[in-house]
Amino acid sequence: MDFNSLLPFPDLNHLPSSSSTFPAPLIVPKIEPKLEPLDETLPSPMPLAAPPGLDLFSEYNRLCGLFHSTIPGGIQPNGAVSALPNSHPDSLALVPVPDPNPSPNLSDVVVLSAPGSGRKLPNRSAELVRITDLKAEDELYFRDKVRKTRMLFESLRVFVIVEDEKRRDAMGANRRTRGDLKAAAIMRERALWMNRDKRIVGSIPGVLVGDAFFFRMELCVIGLHGQAQAGIDYVPSSQSSNGEPIATSIIVSGGYEDDEDSGDVIVYTGHGGQDNHGRQVMHQKLECGNLALERSMHYEVEVRVIRGFKYEGSPNGKVYVYDGLYKIVDTWFDVGKSGFGVFKFKLIRIENQVEMGSSIFKFAVSLRTQPLGARPRGYISLDLSKKKEKFPVFFFNDVDMDHSPMYCDYLVTTVFPPYVYNVGRGNGCNCAGGCLDDCFCAMKNGGEFAYDLQGILVRGKPLIFECGPHCSCPPTCRNRVTQKGVRNRFEVFRSKETGWGVRSLDLIQAGSFICEFAGVVLTREQAQIFTMNGDRLVYPSRFTGNWKQWGNLSAVFSDYVCPESPSTPPLDFTMDVSRMRNIACYLSHSTSPNVMVQFVLYDHNNLSFPHLMLFAMENIPPLRELSLDYGVADESNMGKLAICN
Repeated sequence: MDFNSLLPFPDLNHLPSSSSTFPAPLIVPKIEPKLEPLDETLPSPMPLAAPPGLDLFSEYNRLCGLFHSTIPGGIQPNGAVSALPNSHPDSLALVPVPDPNPSPNLSDVVVLSAPGSGRKLPNRSAELVRITDLKAEDELYFRDKVRKTRMLFESLRVFVIVEDEKRRDAMGANRRTRGDLKAAAIMRERALWMNRDKRIVGSIPGVLVGDAFFFRMELCVIGLHGQAQAGIDYVPSSQSSNGEPIATSIIVSGGYEDDEDSGDVIVYTGHGGQDNHGRQVMHQKLECGNLALERSMHYEVEVRVIRGFKYEGSPNGKVYVYDGLYKIVDTWFDVGKSGFGVFKFKLIRIENQVEMGSSIFKFAVSLRTQPLGARPRGYISLDLSKKKEKFPVFFFNDVDMDHSPMYCDYLVTTVFPPYVYNVGRGNGCNCAGGCLDDCFCAMKNGGEFAYDLQGILVRGKPLIFECGPHCSCPPTCRNRVTQKGVRNRFEVFRSKETGWGVRSLDLIQAGSFICEFAGVVLTREQAQIFTMNGDRLVYPSRFTGNWKQWGNLSAVFSDYVCPESPSTPPLDFTMDVSRMRNIACYLSHSTSPNVMVQFVLYDHNNLSFPHLMLFAMENIPPLRELSLDYGVADESNMGKLAICN
């Protein structure tokens, strides 16, 4: 990375004074965050500091034991953990370092050590920097860092929930684990949070406008917003170089009745004065986050805006979308709807940014309900699958007159040769009432199910066995995820950049099933005949092993081993998708994809002919293109890339 891109933020002590509605007071304000409404579908979030009755360190130690892992430096007899390293050759500005001026804000301290050990993790740095003029390779580097960190967070979140399910089943407990809190706490203990050694003003490298998040803690993990509950993230006056607080980001989620949001213009209500039910019961004060926003306006410091709103299908009923940078242009004290005084801040979105993610979400909703009303021109078909999928597959082309997908037969699942089904017939589980952890199919997967109760992939494997037609379990079994068909609404579209492409009209959760890569399976001899006729084929053996990244917890558990079984022999078949195909065959190629291939067996037991199932490697927002790494084509230039691009 070019370190000239990392610019120290201007010293606010020596900036020329500008007009401001309020003078800077000469007091050190009490640090109180602006709290946002809690998720309605979840119990109140546990504080990051371990509450009575919950020893988070012991939970962390228990999870480490599942992989026979050891903590660097070892666990002492009293439960204390020796210091973790603070440096890494790839650190740049992404590895936490100790802050010489600890913050009095208790919400910014996580206590993970055993009771009495006195160990606390370092707070965030108060040093303000701005990242500018990144080179293309730097942008790719940081994007990859963010993607891997988010993938680790989500993999760890799913993992701890699954382990909690097993423990609750064994102990008969009723309380569910907040996997997001536990995953974030463990990652912080392992120094895996990003952007802790610098407080970045403006855009976070590697985070794109429109990126979607299901959990507030994930925003903290990547440094987009540093407060677990507070709506205003800022450097407190006790840490600021000039003794004045500076705001860096806000979350707009409708938590205050006086908020006004028209997209590019926001009237944001300050924090304070509310009771436990979210009702304004007293006047707000110009302190803490309110003062930080006013000071950011005074010094013309841009702030990041994240919008939170309800979203059906979200694990907690909400989603948070990064909408870019805004300038605070005005602030005033007003009488709110409750009759109490509130501070208001007017923010205007900075020009020349890509479209807001929240706007794209709203547009996607209109496409799902009234596609022709939202896009009067461009739709060639409103169901390319001809009702073979559970949800219609739109076909959109406003680029040229190429309608070739209309002339292909739509496949929902792959067509295998008949002899494939002659191997291992009649082998299935006997779980008539629903599969448990000790069922026959779970044993074939190494004694565990591949999915959690919501159908999210726990970790990638060389091969996954699902329950099939010879099993006694019902169609709703948790081990039949890929057989239930697509769960999202997709659109095949024409692109000037990538040829044909696929995008979803729904938000796709990381780890969730997308669809099967379907075609007609050919033997090697058949493939030779097809290639002589000029037909294009797909070679499953060329798909890269990106499944190894999903659920890879080696950064957390030092003894983590990538699954090596169940394994498959070398795949020696090809797939013809020239005349019969499904939406997967239109996915664009990328060396940094958001979709991966996972091999699955369910309707037969022939290890040489698995189904090619596609899963999301990250949260994919609506209308963002899906991509897949097809690997390198051979010298004859065969492969999917020539088919659709």
